[in-house]
Amino acid sequence: YNDILSKKKKTVRAIDHKTSLLFWEILSVSDMQQETRQKLIEKRSLCDVVMNDLIQEDVMIIGANYRIQDINDSMLERLGLEFKDAISQYCYEITHHQKVPCSGENHPCPLVQAIESRKPSQTTHIHLDKDKNEIFYSISCYPLFQKDKVIGAIEISRDITKDINMHKVMMQQEKLISIGRLSAGVAHEINNPLTTILTTAMLLQEDIEPDDPSYEDLGLIANETLRCRKIVTSLLDFARQNTPEKKGNNINDIVMESILLTKKQAAFDDVSVEYHFSEDMPPICVDKGQIQQAIINLILNALEATPSGGQITVDTLFSLQAQQVEVSITDTGKGIAEDKMNKVFDPFFTTKETGTGLGLAITHGIIEQHGGSIDMRSKQGYGTTFTIRLPIRKGDKEAD
Repeated sequence: YNDILSKKKKTVRAIDHKTSLLFWEILSVSDMQQETRQKLIEKRSLCDVVMNDLIQEDVMIIGANYRIQDINDSMLERLGLEFKDAISQYCYEITHHQKVPCSGENHPCPLVQAIESRKPSQTTHIHLDKDKNEIFYSISCYPLFQKDKVIGAIEISRDITKDINMHKVMMQQEKLISIGRLSAGVAHEINNPLTTILTTAMLLQEDIEPDDPSYEDLGLIANETLRCRKIVTSLLDFARQNTPEKKGNNINDIVMESILLTKKQAAFDDVSVEYHFSEDMPPICVDKGQIQQAIINLILNALEATPSGGQITVDTLFSLQAQQVEVSITDTGKGIAEDKMNKVFDPFFTTKETGTGLGLAITHGIIEQHGGSIDMRSKQGYGTTFTIRLPIRKGDKEAD
C-alpha cells in the first residue's frame, strides 16, 4: 500500500510539474499575444495619425479585389459616409457610383496599373461628392506587397478642382479677349456698309408706291439689314466689356426692375414669372446697368426656352458663410443636352435658330468683371437653372 501511495505521489508531482510548465507556457503565449495586440494597436494608431493628421489628401487602402480596407476621415467627409458604410465596399461604387471597375484610356484604373506594373501609378479621375458634384482628383496609387505579391494599394487623391477650374477660366478669358478684338474689328468694318444699304433701301422705298412689287422687297432688305445691325451691336457690346462703374445697390431692386422690364415679353409668350426674394440682403457695390443687363439676358433666355404655359422662377439669397449674394433663374423648358453644357458661355454658340450666341457670353463677362461667378444646371425635359454669385467685399455693407 505504501509503495502504491509513494508511486501515486511521484505521479502527482510529475503531473503538477507538467501542469505548472503548461500553465507558464500558456501565460507566456498570452503575454506574447497581448504584446502583439498592443503593437497592432500602436501600429493602427500610428496609421490613423498618418492617414488623418499628417496627410491632408483623401486616402484609401484598397485590396486587389477592389474592396476598401481602410479610408481616412477627409475622404469620408467628402463622400458623406460613415466608416462602417465604406469599409469592404467596392472602391468604384463609393467614388464613381458605378457597378464596374474603371477602365479605358480616358478613365484608367490606378489600382490595376499599380498591380500590373508593381510600381506606383498616377492618373486623373472625376469623383462625385456627397452632393453629386464633380471633383477632379490627381490620384497616386502605391502597391502593397506581401511575400513579393501585390495584395492591394494605397490610393492618395489630391483635389485639383480649383486648379482645373482656374485653368478653364484663364483659357476662357484668353478666348474672349481674342474673339473680342476680332469682333470689334469686324463690327466696325460691317457697320458702315450696312448703314449705306439700310439708308438706300428706305430712300428707294419712299420713291415708289406701296403696291409696287419692289416695295415689299425693299422692306425685306431694310428689315434684314436692321437684324444685321443688331448682331453688330451685340458684337460691339461683347467686344467692349466696359469697366464697371460700381455703386451701392440692393440686388433685390435690380432683379425686380429686370422682371418688370421683361413683363410684357413674358405675357406675350404666355409664361408666368414667380419670384422669391431674401429679405436680409446687404447692399453690394456693382454697376447697376451691367448687372441688370446680365439678369435681363438670362430672363429673356429662359423665356425663349420655356413653352407656352410654362413658368420661370427667380430667387435671391444671401449666403453669410460664403459672403455672397445669389440670383437664380429657373425655367421649365426642355433643358440642355449634356454634351452642350460646357459650351453655353462660348461666344457664338447657340441652340436657337435665330440666336447670335452672344447673350450668355456677354452675361458671363459682366459677372466675371464684378468678381463673381455664373453656373448652370440643366436636365433635358425638366428645365435649366442659371445662378449668379456676387461677392460681398469689405466695405460693400457700408456702400451708399
